[in-house]
Amino acid sequence: MPLTLDEKKAVVAEVADVAGSAHSAIAAEYRGLTVHQMTQLRTNARDAGVYLRVVKNTLARRAVEGTEFECMSDRFVGPIMLAFSREDPASAARVIKDFAKTSDKVVVRAVAVGGQVFGPQELERVASLPTRDEALSQLAATFRAPVDKLARTLNEVPGKLVRTVEAVRMQKAGEA
Repeated sequence: MPLTLDEKKAVVAEVADVAGSAHSAIAAEYRGLTVHQMTQLRTNARDAGVYLRVVKNTLARRAVEGTEFECMSDRFVGPIMLAFSREDPASAARVIKDFAKTSDKVVVRAVAVGGQVFGPQELERVASLPTRDEALSQLAATFRAPVDKLARTLNEVPGKLVRTVEAVRMQKAGEA
């Protein structure tokens, strides 16, 4: 059943709203997926905080106009689903990559991050980006490293003194 003009406007507005606040987007062809597989993919996306929507190509092009994902509109060919990462830049890529392991029917057409569009070969690289918590912990470890090194260095001085005194004591005990 075709969508009415008001329904099309609502779809475009919804997708445009999500695209305006998303970190990254994946456009993938879903031809051949069963209803059960598509439901499983939607569940996985929802659990990961990813907005997943099957949208007609014309509506998708209109929805991404004026957003940083406009660069990928020329790759909307065939039955396309859009996945937008709302929490961290790699969450949509992780969901699609994990699902593609179980189904060869999902074909990635475009990966967009920061206003740049990449080919499907970049999906793996984007999916391997750290989450926000992982990135913060790596940053904290980087900040903490010089302090730890200083503490170990300062701790080595009295330790070396104790080992030297013990060696002198053992030597004197051996002479006696």
